[in-house]
Amino acid sequence: MPFWRRKKDEFVSLGLNTLAAPEPSTAPPPETPPPTAVAAEPNTAPEPSPPTQVQTNAGKIPALPEPLESRSPTPWQTSVLGLDLSIVQLQAREAALEQEFSARFRRAVSATRESLSQRIDTVFAGAKKIDAELLDELEEALIAADIGVPTTMHVLETVRRGISRKEIDDIEKLKHAIKSELLTILQGAEKQGVASEASVPENISPYVMMIVGVNGVGKTTTIGKLAQRIKAEGNDVLICAADTFRAAASDQLAIWAERTGVPLIQQKQGTDPAAVLFDSMKAAKARGSDVLIVDTAGRLHNKSNLMAELEKMKRVAGREVEGAPHETLLVVDAVTGQNGLEQARQFLKIAGVTGIVLTKLDGTAKGGIAVAIAKELGLPIRYAGIGEKVDD
Repeated sequence: MPFWRRKKDEFVSLGLNTLAAPEPSTAPPPETPPPTAVAAEPNTAPEPSPPTQVQTNAGKIPALPEPLESRSPTPWQTSVLGLDLSIVQLQAREAALEQEFSARFRRAVSATRESLSQRIDTVFAGAKKIDAELLDELEEALIAADIGVPTTMHVLETVRRGISRKEIDDIEKLKHAIKSELLTILQGAEKQGVASEASVPENISPYVMMIVGVNGVGKTTTIGKLAQRIKAEGNDVLICAADTFRAAASDQLAIWAERTGVPLIQQKQGTDPAAVLFDSMKAAKARGSDVLIVDTAGRLHNKSNLMAELEKMKRVAGREVEGAPHETLLVVDAVTGQNGLEQARQFLKIAGVTGIVLTKLDGTAKGGIAVAIAKELGLPIRYAGIGEKVDD
């Protein structure tokens, strides 16, 4: 599955699977100048090496190159772009890459997954029947996993209804019910916000993504990763450095832009961020960019002046491109737990957040915050960061 699905998959035949018939030459053969006698000077040039000889019945004659008709047909030529592969081979390569990413993701979040699953498994270990004590312990485990009190109460209420209806009568069914309810919460959040870039019509360009969040959660790294992945699928990407508040912000973003080969629009520190965004929107339209990724100043959710500045930037973007920004992604450090949920609540009020990027899932994050955000705010988890490399 492509990472960026806004463009339709269109396969254009380049005729590489058929050998092109040689065109008849209409130009006359070049005239060979007659040999001229030149007096040889001794010891002025090395003697030419004799031509390769082939022994035949008629004597020794120079070897001729192998005729084209006798060579094995090679309709495909090696291509670093994959143009030498058939559609089936390209699909197989894509599937292999998806499996590789999936395996890397599982390895990266192993600590987070074990933290959540071990807490629940510890409750079930040794339990032989479902009783009030077991449900109390299960409640404590879910809250400790950063799922939050309201979401935990919702899950347990669903479980209690199943028990009263005799639908859940053993430990295995209880485990399955909890897993099913958590998945239902995560999948239900995709119905709100912006769950896919394909929801925006293709004739609207550029597609504007605004990245918001507090300092230190990984906004700059997330922008670099998104730019790399979206560009790798043939899209023209532009980055807007609208964080003019922090001194090193533009410098850090410039490093990522150089690393990914994506153009960067930036101005000096202290410039009005809305002005930088305006210039970036004009540049993106002039160069025909497909995607514009906007960095914003890291701000606390309780700083009213910075939040008002963010609202102004959204108005400027909306005047330049219909519906912009098309996505407002809040970057949340998964390690912060319930504090990240409160950040999401405040940014949702002011910035109109449409999706969440969970970062640092390769560390000691408990992981339950993803379920809490999906349940309480109805926001889809759009992306997850599992490292600092460009393809993480």
